[in-house]
Amino acid sequence: MKQTKYQIAIAIAVTAMFLSACKKDNGFQSPESSDAATTASANNGLRVGGAGTGHVYLLSNQVAGNKVLDYSRSFDGTLTLSGSWPTGDNGTGGGLGSQGAVIVASKGIEGEGKVLLAVNAGSNTISSLKVKGNGIKLISTISSGGIRPISITQFGDMVYVLNAGGEGNITGFRLGENGSLRAMENSTRPLSTTNSGPAEIAFVREGNVLAITEKAANTIMTYTVGRSGLPGTMHTLTSANLTPFGFAAGYDKIYVTEAAGGASGASTVSSYRIQENGAISLISGPVGAGQTAACWAVVTDNYKYVYAANTGSGTISSFGVSYSGSISLNAAVAASAGAGAADAALSHDSKFLYVRNGGSSSISVYAVAGNGSLTNVQTITGLEAGTVGISAD
Repeated sequence: MKQTKYQIAIAIAVTAMFLSACKKDNGFQSPESSDAATTASANNGLRVGGAGTGHVYLLSNQVAGNKVLDYSRSFDGTLTLSGSWPTGDNGTGGGLGSQGAVIVASKGIEGEGKVLLAVNAGSNTISSLKVKGNGIKLISTISSGGIRPISITQFGDMVYVLNAGGEGNITGFRLGENGSLRAMENSTRPLSTTNSGPAEIAFVREGNVLAITEKAANTIMTYTVGRSGLPGTMHTLTSANLTPFGFAAGYDKIYVTEAAGGASGASTVSSYRIQENGAISLISGPVGAGQTAACWAVVTDNYKYVYAANTGSGTISSFGVSYSGSISLNAAVAASAGAGAADAALSHDSKFLYVRNGGSSSISVYAVAGNGSLTNVQTITGLEAGTVGISAD
């Protein structure tokens, strides 16, 4: 159901109270690692089976040139900065108020390795980059089809970006075998209303539906996706609590943080089911944890636990997930993160959780135990002011 312009104006004013906290970052220093012996001893309680190595990626989001920050991940989950690589365009220098600014595409380049997809919000473009060996190479940079791209998603050769500027829209692209991006004609579609304050876009139902959260409009919305890859029918649902922000996506479910306009202790998480025709229904929630400004969410690969990063509280909350998708509070404070806990990502095996802390310009690294509990194994400081997004493989 669409809201009136008056209701949306009120929502935008309320939302502004917490967005500054979600966007806050500090200055740049050299990254630091914790002692290897200490981090190894803190890894007790992991699920059976050794964790592999991998990478964690962030965006510098600098006005003078956006870059992908590449951290290599060790077996114990700790990170070491490998390098920074230009995206070919510019960032904004400040927070984007979104989830999914940089992602690892599930579709790689045959025989050539992984592909990263990133937004350049300061230049209204998106980029694709190839990851191979110890380096990252820019493949293509293309117009986002709108203003201020903030979130990107991919399924197969389909890529969609969420543009938050102007009236806001979504626009589609094709990801080529060589990793290049090509605009999809007639793919641009509006959001549920103008000034809706969008936060994230993601594919669900194996690429057949796009889900989007809108903070200011307090709306969960979807578009069906046809065989051609073009968006079809729009569906909307008023969120269970105010300010739906980031979400974690499963096959036909999404787990959404609701920041409640930044009201103290009022943040919640809710789960929603997405039907094949794009219709949205509430499964459970809103479930509160007594925390403030929950903005980002991730779900483990077995869909048993959801973690919410609470920007206002500087904490991580954990929630248990049932087979039906119903959620319940597991730990109100599963971990104390840095100031302005923000973007979060799990390693591909869900052994480790990575949280970018905007207020303290740091990354917190946690080992994830079989019961969902978290143990801090490393804190990296010195991120550049304006750094956004986080993705892991």
